Amino acid sequence: MTTALPVQSITRATCFVSTSALTTQAPRQALTTCSTREAWRVARGRRMASTITKATTIATNDKLGRKERVVILGSGWAGYAFARTLDPQKYERIMISPRSYFVFTPLVAGTAVGTLEFRAVIESVRRLGLDQYHQGWADDIDFARKVVRVEANTSDDLTAVTRPQLSPRQDANETLKGPMFDIPYDKLIIGVGAYAQTFGIEGVKEHANFLRNVGDARKIRMKILQLFEKASLPITTDEERRKLLHFAVVGGGPTGIEFAAELHDLVQEDLRKTYPALVQFVKITVYDVAPKVLPMFDQNLAQYAMDTFKRERIAVRTEHHLTRIRPDDACAGCLKLKFQEHGDEEIGAGIVVWSTGLMRNPLIEKIEAKALSGVNEATYKEAVLLQKDPKTGGLVTDEHLRVRIVPESGGQEQILSDVYSIGDCTVVAERRYPATAQVASQQATYLAKRLNKGDLETTPFRFRNWGVMTYLGGWRAIHQSSADELTGRAAWFLWRTAKHSHISEPHTNYT
Repeated sequence: MTTALPVQSITRATCFVSTSALTTQAPRQALTTCSTREAWRVARGRRMASTITKATTIATNDKLGRKERVVILGSGWAGYAFARTLDPQKYERIMISPRSYFVFTPLVAGTAVGTLEFRAVIESVRRLGLDQYHQGWADDIDFARKVVRVEANTSDDLTAVTRPQLSPRQDANETLKGPMFDIPYDKLIIGVGAYAQTFGIEGVKEHANFLRNVGDARKIRMKILQLFEKASLPITTDEERRKLLHFAVVGGGPTGIEFAAELHDLVQEDLRKTYPALVQFVKITVYDVAPKVLPMFDQNLAQYAMDTFKRERIAVRTEHHLTRIRPDDACAGCLKLKFQEHGDEEIGAGIVVWSTGLMRNPLIEKIEAKALSGVNEATYKEAVLLQKDPKTGGLVTDEHLRVRIVPESGGQEQILSDVYSIGDCTVVAERRYPATAQVASQQATYLAKRLNKGDLETTPFRFRNWGVMTYLGGWRAIHQSSADELTGRAAWFLWRTAKHSHISEPHTNYT
């Protein structure tokens, strides 16, 4: 596999050079994206790559003609897939994201229990050969000037952990913000995704463990081991052990179900040998407000999942409404859960894994709330607003994924020039696509390929459902698509093949 090495300027202007170029017979041709003389010196080892200056890059652009600058917000399923598919020969690709890697989220549950290592589910965005990458948050967008205001992520701990609320940097106290800088764009791709939704339930943001990123998975893995060690102490009572080793999972979607299944496998296959005296105290419970878990599956498949969990002694509690999480005063390290259906009775647990609900990214909330002036002046003489979906709050786009705007006083919607939205922060007008990785990836690939060909107007986006799969533990899974339905080992084999195929780097097709 060919690795890309960054040839950086002192002002962070970057061109990417394949390492194979350093061993070719004609390195001049292989390094045509940089100044010929300087690139030759790099190839021959006579000069370090970091000494290539910005002036060199500018001279090259002047000679070849400036490419359109496409700024991509986010490195998730939408942003990563778009950047990977957009043709670097036609566009300058600039990515802005607080994390410098893409996370293969369907496998995060496996990393939380040690089935997979964290490095197996992440991919550095630097490997995409981007023209620029800036580690930070998009704080605001000036659509009239075509400028993104960026807050640099200068935290010493760059491990991404899900934040259910606005972090201190987004508070009214501006002194807590990081360094700010502006990035201009010709085209803007908004793919910032969504945040975890707590529904305002008391204690969730303080005491629950979210499961959306590798930082979340790492915290959960350490917490599981800590709970078993506390339970193994001779001073711990049996009642305290039952609380410590009760693992509560809130959310009956694929992530919650798969985490419960992976945790059950860990206990039965590994921890049973390490802590044989504690297995009798282990309990796993999945709570959900809906009448059934896995609502995206047919009733028969969802029932198969519930029956499988019942045989494995994983409790499933549907139509349960959590109202509070608090620390247990009588058991150090334990939590108390209060449910509407149980009255004043509280349930003890060692950990609460939260895997339900999405809320708007703060950037989306911010740009939707302000009136925009100076955009589409040929159509509107007054201020306009970004069109917002009344149900989810997401950005509304047309069927070509172009962001819509409406006059502040009301009226006919129009397209905001050169601004596109993809992924979980997007709602395509008159269509209801699920907020899944599959939708985000297909939107990104569609948009990038249409921009590569320059025929965005000709073909609207259409989602193709490849089916849904969920692991149930013990080498069993369920799979549903328009073509078939599978359960058991056959579904597990398909699930394992599909979700592990990402480790093999895909060939990039720009058409």
